[in-house]
Amino acid sequence: MKSEPEGLMVQVPHRRQMRLGVFVQTPGHHVAGWRHPDAMASGPKLGLMQHIAATAERGKFDMFFLGDGFATGYGEHPSTIGKFEPLTLLSALAMGTSRLGLAATASTTYAEPYHVARGFASLDHLSAGRAAWNVVTTAYAKSAAVFGRQHPPHAERYAMAEEFVEACRILWDSWDDDAFIADKASGRFVRPGSLHVPRLEGRYFTVDGGLNVPRPPQGHPVLIQAGSSGPGQALAARIADVVFTAQNELGEAKAFYDGLKAQVAGHGRRPESALVMPGIFPVIGRTETEAQAIFSELNRNIEMSTAFTVLSERLGTDMSVYPLDEPVPTLPETEHLKSRAALLLEMARRDKLTVRQLFYRVAAARGHLLLVGPPDRIADVMETWFRSGAADGFNIMPPFFPGQFDFFVDRVVPILQERGLFRADYSGTTLRNHLGLERPTNRHAS
Repeated sequence: MKSEPEGLMVQVPHRRQMRLGVFVQTPGHHVAGWRHPDAMASGPKLGLMQHIAATAERGKFDMFFLGDGFATGYGEHPSTIGKFEPLTLLSALAMGTSRLGLAATASTTYAEPYHVARGFASLDHLSAGRAAWNVVTTAYAKSAAVFGRQHPPHAERYAMAEEFVEACRILWDSWDDDAFIADKASGRFVRPGSLHVPRLEGRYFTVDGGLNVPRPPQGHPVLIQAGSSGPGQALAARIADVVFTAQNELGEAKAFYDGLKAQVAGHGRRPESALVMPGIFPVIGRTETEAQAIFSELNRNIEMSTAFTVLSERLGTDMSVYPLDEPVPTLPETEHLKSRAALLLEMARRDKLTVRQLFYRVAAARGHLLLVGPPDRIADVMETWFRSGAADGFNIMPPFFPGQFDFFVDRVVPILQERGLFRADYSGTTLRNHLGLERPTNRHAS
C-alpha cells in the first residue's frame, strides 16, 4: 500500500466545535455597504484582501471564501461589478497566511475540468494544503452571453456538474502521493508505475490524459457545494465536504440539516463528513441601539435600482413592476436560483412581507440569517443554532469591510471561544485538519 505523506493524516476532534468561514464580497454584502463611513469603498484592492485574510487568520477562522460570477454592468451589486479572478487572488493571499483555508468558486458550466483541477491542485500546493473549491453550476443566463453559449436548463447544469467533479477527482489521482522521488543516483525523477492516466468518456466531458501537477497535499482540495434545490442537495450529498446554505428560520434550518445528513448517509458516507454552514449577515454594534443605527444607515443609503436588480435576480422575475406596499405575489418557478427564490417566497409568506419589506431584506442578507445586535446576542443565536443541530458552523457575511468583520473577530469570536464553541488556536496545518475531514485515499492505492 502506498504511504500517505507525513503530517497530513487528520486527527478528527472528539469535541464538536463550530466551523467559521468569512464570505468575502468587497466592499460588503449589503447593497449599500460601500457607502458606510467605515467601509473601504473602491474597486478591488489587494491590501484590503490581505487585511481581511490576516484578520480571519487572527480569529482562527477555517476559511476565507470567494464567490464568483461573470456578468458586469451599472445595475449589478457593487461587489460584483469589478473583482479579482479568485484563484489568482487566493494564490497571492497564500503567501501571507499559513493556516487559513482558501476557498474559491469555479463554474462547472463555463469551464473545463482540466483547467479547474489544475488550478486548485496548484493552489493546494502553493498553500501547503489549504485549498477548497466551491462547485457551482452558474445560475444566471446572462453569464452565457460572455461565453457565446446557450445557458443549459437547471437539471442539465447539475448533471454536468456531477460529471465535471468526477473528472476533476480522477485528474487529482493521476499520480501516486510518492511519485516524484527525484532520485539522482538512479536517474529517476518519478517512480515507475506511479502515473495512472485518467480516462473518462462522459455525456458532457472526456478526459484522456494525466494532470501535470503532483497529487495535492490534501489528496483532493476540499469540495464545497451551495445548491439547496432538490438537485443541489442531491449533488451535495454525493460530493460535498462542506455545504453552504441560506436559511433564516431555525426550524427550517434544522429540517434542511437533518434532510441533507440523511441523504449523505444514504450514499454510504458518514453524516459528519459533510459539514453544513449557513450564511449569517451580522450587523454588530456595542449596544442594541448602536447596531440598529448602523443597520438603519445602511438601509437609508440603498439605491433603489441596484437593489431591485438584486431582488429580481434572486426571484427570477422583474419585481419593479409590482406595487411596493402590496404583499409579495405568487411568482412562477425560475430556472435560475430555484432554492433561493423558494426560500425568499416562503419567508415573504411566513412573515407576511410586502414587496418593499422583502426588498430591504434581500438588499441586506439576500435570504441569509439577518442578525442585528450587540456581540453577545449574535453569539447567543449562533450557539442556539449550533447546539440545536441546525448547523455545523457558519459563513459570516459582513455588511461592509473591513470594519464590521474586524468587529466580529474582536468581539464575537472571543465570546464563542469562552463558551468552548470555537477553537482557541489551530491544531493542524491543512484545511481538512481544521474541518476534521479525512484525506481522500488515491483510488489507485493498493
